Amino acid sequence: MNAVAEELEKIGIVPVIKIDDVEKAAPLARALAAGGIPAAEVTFRTAQGEEAIRRINRDVPEILLGAGTVLSVEQVDRAIDAGAKFIVSPGLNPRVVSHCLKKNIPVIPGCANPSDIEQALELGLDVVKFFPAEQSGGLEYIKAVAAPYPTVKFMPTGGINASNIAKYISYDKILACGGSWMVGADLINSGNFEKITALCREAVFSMLTFSVAHIGINNSAAAEAEKAAQFFSLLFGFYFKDGNSSIFAGDNIEVMKSQGYGKNGHIGIATNSVARAKAWLERQGIAFNDESIKKDGKGALTLIYLREEIGGFAVHLTQRK
Repeated sequence: MNAVAEELEKIGIVPVIKIDDVEKAAPLARALAAGGIPAAEVTFRTAQGEEAIRRINRDVPEILLGAGTVLSVEQVDRAIDAGAKFIVSPGLNPRVVSHCLKKNIPVIPGCANPSDIEQALELGLDVVKFFPAEQSGGLEYIKAVAAPYPTVKFMPTGGINASNIAKYISYDKILACGGSWMVGADLINSGNFEKITALCREAVFSMLTFSVAHIGINNSAAAEAEKAAQFFSLLFGFYFKDGNSSIFAGDNIEVMKSQGYGKNGHIGIATNSVARAKAWLERQGIAFNDESIKKDGKGALTLIYLREEIGGFAVHLTQRK
């Protein structure tokens, strides 16, 4: 994947924006960034789209900015000139895709079936838009058509919202999800940017779906850990599962056989995507202990500790299974 696609994958959500008033463009972009989504796809559905891209690129450069609903070579050139860093189209137009590749700008064309996907592969692409997502069969359809194409990732758009984004983003073939539920035209036109920021934060938390996976309790020796774990099991009926470095009492209590991370122990926070959660927290100024990284057989990040303890406990992100 190219660098733009890699960054979009870390962000996970691409707000799809229709601008009717260019004066709203920069304040809207700031609201997105404040809500934790530093990306936007500004569509060419209105005459103000090009100028909106230009103003956001000038005034809020931290936004990873794309142009959407791009239907012609001429629109590609206008989008690039305005400052767009990637191009999105509802369908696959070989002429538009070829022109984008010639201009060295990433392009994500709409693909809704295997024939479209194979055209995209023939043109040298490995990221496609799936549109309209829900109306075309949703995640189950994506899983079905993705199977023969292991190198392709998808950006579903259309019908994605706060209630279903978590299931989409949990699938490893999903690059990011496009959506407009947090940037409705009524909110933009009324200038309700605080609400947009709040909806963006809700969207991020819906995507990441944080929850407490387990609490780890440090002990000085294996015998002490066994005694503590048995106590939990006897008192509360939790199962007892002995491991190499710890003992689990039920699903959520891990009793360490020695001094592990943290003064008192650790807290595991589960999430749909450790990589996206790490990127989100880093944007909030949180630092991580890179020495604690664990990955799966495919090289995907599955565990990492925050650098700082909270209340005497180390905290780590863990991939939800």
